[in-house]
Amino acid sequence: MAFELIVVGGGRMGSALVEGLLRAKWCEPHDLAIVEAATEQRESLTARFSGVTILASLELGHVGPTTGVVLSVKPDHAEAALRVVATTGATRVLSVVAGLSTSRIESHFHAPVAVIRSMPNTPVLVGQGVSAISGGAQVTKDDLDWAESILGAVGIVVRVTERNIDAVTGLSGSGPAYFYLVVEALIDAGVHQGLTRDVSRQLVVGTFVGSAVLLESSGESPEELRAQVTSPGGTTAAGLRMLEGRAVRAAFLEAVSAATERSRQLGR
Repeated sequence: MAFELIVVGGGRMGSALVEGLLRAKWCEPHDLAIVEAATEQRESLTARFSGVTILASLELGHVGPTTGVVLSVKPDHAEAALRVVATTGATRVLSVVAGLSTSRIESHFHAPVAVIRSMPNTPVLVGQGVSAISGGAQVTKDDLDWAESILGAVGIVVRVTERNIDAVTGLSGSGPAYFYLVVEALIDAGVHQGLTRDVSRQLVVGTFVGSAVLLESSGESPEELRAQVTSPGGTTAAGLRMLEGRAVRAAFLEAVSAATERSRQLGR
């Protein structure tokens, strides 16, 4: 039986994509299959996704002329997974594997294949992800539209050239971790000033959620919004002066640079 889409790898990212596609009614459950090697995870996926076929391995009979494949495995398993995908005759592959270039994916196929490389981030788990896509040598606009329709079911999608994918990885791919570190630090700061941890957490998380909504909906720049809350000689100005003095802005620049370079190294 051939499927419209096969997701190779049923971990957090792969299962989040399937959940988003079903929620968006991208296709019917019986048009989807997930390939997952781990027995316990297959059982979990079977219970979670009624009507979706859960496979232990990918075989030629599962891939028809209109089948697309999403590669969603850990980087150290990607090469082995690709060797199997290449034997099935698949002609369209969307990869969400960090550091795996389109040329490396294409090298596993003996016939032309449309390879779209992507870097989504973990908020896809709640349908609020940010993903970037870039196309390989054989990719058409229809192929990019196809990839965007999949990732668009779990958030927003931007199109970039492949040379920018590593920067995307360092910025938005790793971005949630930077955000959580700042949240963690501010919660601790509230506790140090005498607040309970629960109250401090509510204040910090609520502040970030509200600030993000305001930034998105107001149409104003972050600089403009920051100026609006920073009175001359006030409390916010005092706090910002300390952050700038400790080179927090430079630290973020260096963090993104380091993560981007690590993505390049993985690609090599």
